[in-house]
Amino acid sequence: MSDAGLQPAVSAPLAFLAGGGEMGRRMRGHDWSATPLGPPQSWPQSLKTIVRVILDSRYAMWMAWGPELTFFCNDAYLPTVGLKRDWVLGARSDEVWKEIWSDIGPRIEHVLASGQATWDEGLLLFLQRSGFSEETYHTFSYSPVYDDQIRVAGMLCVVTEVTERVIGERRLRVLRDLAAQSVGVESVNDSCGRAIQVLAQYPNDLPFTALYLINDNGVDAGRDSRTGTRAWRAAISRQLPERLFPPSLDLAHADNFWKLGELQSNALRQTVIGLPQRGVHVPAGPWPDPVQQAVVLPLKSAGQERLIGFLITGVNPRRAFDDAYGAFL
Repeated sequence: MSDAGLQPAVSAPLAFLAGGGEMGRRMRGHDWSATPLGPPQSWPQSLKTIVRVILDSRYAMWMAWGPELTFFCNDAYLPTVGLKRDWVLGARSDEVWKEIWSDIGPRIEHVLASGQATWDEGLLLFLQRSGFSEETYHTFSYSPVYDDQIRVAGMLCVVTEVTERVIGERRLRVLRDLAAQSVGVESVNDSCGRAIQVLAQYPNDLPFTALYLINDNGVDAGRDSRTGTRAWRAAISRQLPERLFPPSLDLAHADNFWKLGELQSNALRQTVIGLPQRGVHVPAGPWPDPVQQAVVLPLKSAGQERLIGFLITGVNPRRAFDDAYGAFL
């Protein structure tokens, strides 16, 4: 007989906390007597019921309960919590979500004051869940939850993170627009000019770009065009532009900032990290954060292995440079 559905033994007063995966175990072991809620045995039946609903759900949920906005969540919500997962249970919700409280606090206050639910679709929130301010998108509803006297006692959030869909659709628009601009191209320079105009419209994923074509002599490359916001251009003008994006780059120069020697030798994507540590402080497209890394992409002629140029692009510091980002570039 399979034991897959068996629950661990739990004392009768804590039976409502049985199961629930990691968060169920943590709720059973948490020192609730040190919180405003007190021991779980003394919780109102309404709180026990909604906690049971949260633990049983495979849909991502979190709750703020009581005057202290005590935080609860289930296992499905842990990826959204990220690095905070070890301390959020029983904490104040305004501390858990300190970085986005200006966005979500008024919504929660509305629910608590009016008893009316809210709805947001694809809301942009900058979460500190991975050690940096991360661009994320969420579709969610905040709903009132009630105590035993049918008074609003807290807020329940049911949420779907749609970050990958929103960013994936944005990147597909880049590729679609590049393809559309390739129709009727009359020359290499015309193609480069059209491409760079498209890339300039998407500073979220491409904070800055510079396109170089290798000259016939094969030893240097000339800059065809570049993009960047006004703030980026101002920053570049103060930071040795001849070093970063000069009109011409020597491909074999040993001290080349953009790893062009490696690019020439293996024709593979090169990543330049730690830009601020290397004296390059330029803002990331629409956000004030400095770009932390850049990528140099080899450009090859159709059907040939030899390089004809390369594209230098900044990486959005509010997104992890993961496989999906690399594949997009």
